[in-house]
Amino acid sequence: MIDQDTFVELMSGVCAPVTVVTAIATDGRPHGSTVSSFASLSLAPPLVSFALDRSSGLLPHLPPGAPVGVNILGAHQQDVAAAFARRHQGPGSKFDTATWTIRDGLPHLPESAAWTAGRVERHVDGGDHILLVVSVEEAESTPAAPLVYARRTFGTHSALAVAS
Repeated sequence: MIDQDTFVELMSGVCAPVTVVTAIATDGRPHGSTVSSFASLSLAPPLVSFALDRSSGLLPHLPPGAPVGVNILGAHQQDVAAAFARRHQGPGSKFDTATWTIRDGLPHLPESAAWTAGRVERHVDGGDHILLVVSVEEAESTPAAPLVYARRTFGTHSALAVAS
């Protein structure tokens, strides 16, 4: 088996979307966290997935059946990604750094490149993380360039020049 540092270095070379996953706590306060493990899982039915560290403060607010929002960040939202990546802030305090509204009953970052909302279908054990499978109920995309993360830096997608 490879060591953890080798695996971390390998995965740092994989370009990943940058999202902010959101939920509302039972006391009505918003919760959110930057997540780069977001992926399409199924077209029929429409399912997406993402993984959260077992120690994530967001995880207790996303049991199976819970509503969840995924804000797919635009290239102009690096500061939002950094703010929501910080750990151990008080509930709702991450939202002080961004413009947000309630959409589909969930915290929504309206300047995002895309948005999806749904319900947590199930949790899947993934070692030190939990994989959440989400049924998609709402979705909207814009032509905004997406924010991506690779080699420990933010960037965006660009088309390759076609060789002649």
